[in-house]
Amino acid sequence: MSRAAHLLAIDQGTTSSRALVFDPSARVLGLAQAEFPQSYPHPGWVEHDAEEIWRTVLKTARAAIRNAGLEAADIAAIGITNQRETTVLWDRATGRPIHNAIVWQDRRTAEACARLRADGAEPLVSATTGLLLDPYFSATKIAWLLDRIPGARAQAEAGRLAFGTIDSFLLWRLTSGAVHATDATNASRTLLLDLRTGTWSPEMLRLFRIPEAILPEVRDTAGLFGVTEPRCFGAAIAIRGIAGDQQAALAGQACFSPGMVKSTYGTGCFALMHTGDVPVASSNRLITTIATQLGGRRTYALEGAIFIAGAAVQWLRDGLGVIAHAAEAGALAEAADPAQEVTLVPAFVGLGAPYWDAEARGAIFGLTRGTTRAELARAALESVALQTRDLIEAMRADWGAGADTVLRVDGGMTASDWTMQFLADILGAPVDRPRVQETTALGAAFFAGLSAGLFGDQDAFARSWSLDRRFAPRMSEAERERRYARWRDAVQRTLSRGMRV
Repeated sequence: MSRAAHLLAIDQGTTSSRALVFDPSARVLGLAQAEFPQSYPHPGWVEHDAEEIWRTVLKTARAAIRNAGLEAADIAAIGITNQRETTVLWDRATGRPIHNAIVWQDRRTAEACARLRADGAEPLVSATTGLLLDPYFSATKIAWLLDRIPGARAQAEAGRLAFGTIDSFLLWRLTSGAVHATDATNASRTLLLDLRTGTWSPEMLRLFRIPEAILPEVRDTAGLFGVTEPRCFGAAIAIRGIAGDQQAALAGQACFSPGMVKSTYGTGCFALMHTGDVPVASSNRLITTIATQLGGRRTYALEGAIFIAGAAVQWLRDGLGVIAHAAEAGALAEAADPAQEVTLVPAFVGLGAPYWDAEARGAIFGLTRGTTRAELARAALESVALQTRDLIEAMRADWGAGADTVLRVDGGMTASDWTMQFLADILGAPVDRPRVQETTALGAAFFAGLSAGLFGDQDAFARSWSLDRRFAPRMSEAERERRYARWRDAVQRTLSRGMRV
């Protein structure tokens, strides 16, 4: 094997930046990770320092190459995957952001979304973009920055500012401003892309008052995006793949056939069902998104987003101090008193699909004098599985009998056997954990390798997927439905007044 046949995957996430070096057999040769601070300037607001993101990306990418025992000349291509929807505006002349990045979890534009919804805009938005009017997506974040940062709107209209999700910002920095582009999967998360044409929608730009001059070029998921400035890594490296993190995980899980479903458990949880080359409009408040764009041809997915998954365990650790390490949660949950029926609805930043209630806030039900940290840990882990069932129920209703009955899972939380077993129990369906857990980074490497000619086609890649463990449901149907009914009741009590059913 040529030493120049390796792939560098940059995996820029919500709480950390990671970089992995893969060989063409999808083996990880080198890895590095660095966390970065989260900023919460007001309740419901979440920001990142984009400069700190850039520093951690550069640091981890260099370290991953070094840890693999390689040099930049040994890397055939870079694939980038990223937290989606997070919004950055920067000065084209200096490359410096004009404000902190507004993170996908941020809820500051809830009122703006509510006004547009009250004006009757949501049907057109959904028909055009496949999305719903929610602060989660980028458009209202961009508008907030343009309206709140002095001089920003005038600069934008004069073409002096650039917008990007994190992938675009990293691409700009890696190429020293030579390339301002994104891929179709990330573009489809902005509320500005026409889902069927794959181009920026003039109607959406007018609705959200976004100057077209700030937007990046939309490109295929796999292809040559540019080459890195040599000083980044010691030699120029081609950037050949970009995909939003959940679409990258869909590919990394080899979910290429219509009806296949994967769910990724990180800070949030995101379940995607591949629907083929036709966008499926949801009747159950899921969103329609681009899964891939290869050779100008788009495939699509139905998606459900849970805003708080692993973040619930972080809250136990950092907010309440009831655990010292995230890994403790599974053992505590297993030791919890089964007679204590504690339910946590982790609506810390509102609720995502299928409720889309930006004003909901978290609540705990069923507390007694006998409740301990063990029951809180169990409730936090159960909340992730129960929210997943909400998504899977909606997908099955939208897709019908063709929905896959097996859920492929990945992400940090899947290391907990207890959590995965409860997930299988509450779904009443098998849960498959793959041998290769780095599915998001692997998906980014797949797209880069596809462009570089190092990987075969999707079918060949799918054959390389291998199972670590299947979790089969053990819970009785009566107990499963009793627990799910308790969850649905708790959610109804948590929803803001206007959203209750």
